Amino acid sequence: MPLHSPDLSPASPASRIRIRNIRTRRARGTAVVAAALAVLLAGCGGSSLESEGGGEGGGAGGGGAEPLVVGSAGFTESVVMAHLYAQLLEDAGRPTEVKTVENRELYEPALEKGEIDVVPEYAATLAEFLNAKENGADAPPVASPDVDDTVEALRGLAGPRGLKVLDPGAAVDQNAFAVTEGFARKHGLKTLSDVGEKKLRIRLAAGDECPDRPFCEPGLEKTYGIDVVAVDPKGVGTPQAKQAVKDGTDQMVLTTTTDATLEQFGLVLLEDDRNLQNADNVLPVVNADSAGSEEVAKALGRLTEVLTTEDLTGLNRQVDAERRKPADVAASYLESKGLLKG
Repeated sequence: MPLHSPDLSPASPASRIRIRNIRTRRARGTAVVAAALAVLLAGCGGSSLESEGGGEGGGAGGGGAEPLVVGSAGFTESVVMAHLYAQLLEDAGRPTEVKTVENRELYEPALEKGEIDVVPEYAATLAEFLNAKENGADAPPVASPDVDDTVEALRGLAGPRGLKVLDPGAAVDQNAFAVTEGFARKHGLKTLSDVGEKKLRIRLAAGDECPDRPFCEPGLEKTYGIDVVAVDPKGVGTPQAKQAVKDGTDQMVLTTTTDATLEQFGLVLLEDDRNLQNADNVLPVVNADSAGSEEVAKALGRLTEVLTTEDLTGLNRQVDAERRKPADVAASYLESKGLLKG
């Protein structure tokens, strides 16, 4: 919440909760990461890495050509996006293989090495991840609510690492805050500014890091003047957190803009009308040597041009609520948008 996420701090990646969280980002020890990555990518077992064919039949097409490895993090949205990318590349004549790697700390180094060729990413989160990796956890933030500035900063950090950042689209997965429909009607709430102006006392269901993260409690108080009287540490966008708001134990929940289960809890998102959150627009990032061609950019760009935040939410819903397979959901979407030539 963003993994994704999408991260609650501008310089320190935060872990993404499995079913729909902000994006997997919290740094773990370098030695542990390196050891884990070596085991995973060597194919020595373990549940953190899964490999699937990009096509509907489960195998890579394209004859004897070396397949492009499309990586994803271990949460629904990233897996669906990886299958969308893989099927578009297959349709363009490039064989593919989809690998699910638990988090960014593992797949980003693999992307640099060319062990993974393509990943779906989030502009602001990856920019701050690379910023912290290059300049330290206390480095000034480089991401902002402006998508163009954020992508420019991201490209400056990614290029020297052998990564090519393709163009972003309109689809975005950011931190977001939701209340019940009844609470919104009672107090006339549509935006986060409304909450501050109504002087409402808010008990917030969120992750336990929220009191320290500038995009959570401190940001709500500073940017919107919201009186957060307590943080209920039930996680980011978890069923428990949303249920606490539905029951009235809490008044607001931290989730993401593509949360597909809000309706089940009678919740609605409030608009971030003063742009507290950074520009976490979805975009492809590729290894420049193995997947930096115009052919790849053109194939993936067809999706980027049409994918919306609403589309992402719907895709997540089909997997999380309707229990459809990510590859099938991806195929149906691409067909419905006329993006497959074959």
